[in-house]
Amino acid sequence: QVQLVESGGGSVQPGGSLRLTCVVSGVTHITNCMAWFRQAPGKERERVATIYTIGDNTLYADSVKGRFTISQDGAKNTVYLQMNSLKPEDTAMYYCAARTLPGDRYCWLPSSMYNAWGQGTQVTVSS
Repeated sequence: QVQLVESGGGSVQPGGSLRLTCVVSGVTHITNCMAWFRQAPGKERERVATIYTIGDNTLYADSVKGRFTISQDGAKNTVYLQMNSLKPEDTAMYYCAARTLPGDRYCWLPSSMYNAWGQGTQVTVSS
């Protein structure tokens, strides 16, 4: 039973920064594929960033490329999302997700392919 718990959300000014944290429990090793998604009211869930934890390969949505960084700390079973230069359009509920199927090597997958989810942490960017 994999459990994911997000933290670090809050309210910031445009141009500010936040670091989101996702702690993974119920596994001896972090899963091959981890991801961050976000969803604003009335919008579809958007894939933000993924990390292939074996090789530390990362991929990003065009909307956040150059501003957001996904990373991991294997010793802590933790994944992070560093968000810089935040914009009002980044306002959303942010979710950590894991794909628990064995042998994954490709992680740029839609939300339906991820089977373990955190409860979300709210990020609000406004002046």
